[in-house]
Amino acid sequence: MFKRQKKSKRRTQLDTLIGRHTQLIGDITFSGGLRVEGHVKGDIIAEDEDSLLIISQDGSIEGHVKVPCIILNGSVTGDIHASEYIELAYQAQIHGDLYYYLIEIAIGAKINGNLIHMEENQIPRLKLAAGPEEETPPPISGLKEGNP
Repeated sequence: MFKRQKKSKRRTQLDTLIGRHTQLIGDITFSGGLRVEGHVKGDIIAEDEDSLLIISQDGSIEGHVKVPCIILNGSVTGDIHASEYIELAYQAQIHGDLYYYLIEIAIGAKINGNLIHMEENQIPRLKLAAGPEEETPPPISGLKEGNP
C-alpha cells in the first residue's frame, strides 16, 4: 500500500585504504571510495561526483578536502568542501571552514571554523587541477531551433 521512493544508489565500495599505522605526505586524487585510518598530510580531492571519503576515528588529515560525500569520525585540519553531503560522527573534529550542501551532525562532534551552506546552484563541480580543460564545441550553423 505504501511504497517508498528508492534513493539513488550511492557508491559504497571502498577502493583504497590508508591503514592505521600509515603516514602519507602529499596530495591524493582519487575516484571511488577512500577510507583513511592513518594520517594524511596533504590535500584530498575526488575526481568524480560519486566519490566517498570515510575518515575513521583514528584517521586524521592536515590539508584541504574536496569530496562530494564524506563520513567523518576523525579529525581534519583544513577547509572541507562537501558538495553533496557530510556526516559528522560523535568523535569528528574539524579545524577549518566547512562548505556543505547537506549535513548530519552527531552529539559530540566539534567544529572550529565557519559553517557555510552551499545552495545546489552554488556548488562548484569538481575539476582536476592538472587535467585538460574541456572546450564547448561551437554551435552548428544552419540549424533552426525546434527542428530535429
